Amino acid sequence: MSQQDYNTPRKVIVVEGKKDKERLLEILDEPVEIICTYGTLSDEKIEELIWPIQDEDVYILVDADDAGNKLRNQLKQELPNAKHLYTRRMYREVQNTPMEYLAEMLMNAHFLVDGDWVMGQ
Repeated sequence: MSQQDYNTPRKVIVVEGKKDKERLLEILDEPVEIICTYGTLSDEKIEELIWPIQDEDVYILVDADDAGNKLRNQLKQELPNAKHLYTRRMYREVQNTPMEYLAEMLMNAHFLVDGDWVMGQ
């Protein structure tokens, strides 16, 4: 049996783009599935990407702009039990958010992060 029990939901983070995903993978120190929506969610994408993760431990991290807010609202409908993570408005985009801030945000959401990104170390 793997480290994760079969009954335990996987951790999944939904982001908008590939650069967002790459930044999170650099920070995370545990297996997490990261799904890119590439900004929009058609009915086909919802069926392909979102429905399969409805019973998982899902987090939403999208940009703090109009497109990100629209996507977040759509995901709230499709994944009502998802937890929402937010970058600061001043950074606007996840890809522009400082790595240390992302690491702190992920730690506060109970993710294991690479100690190199933890402030004050």
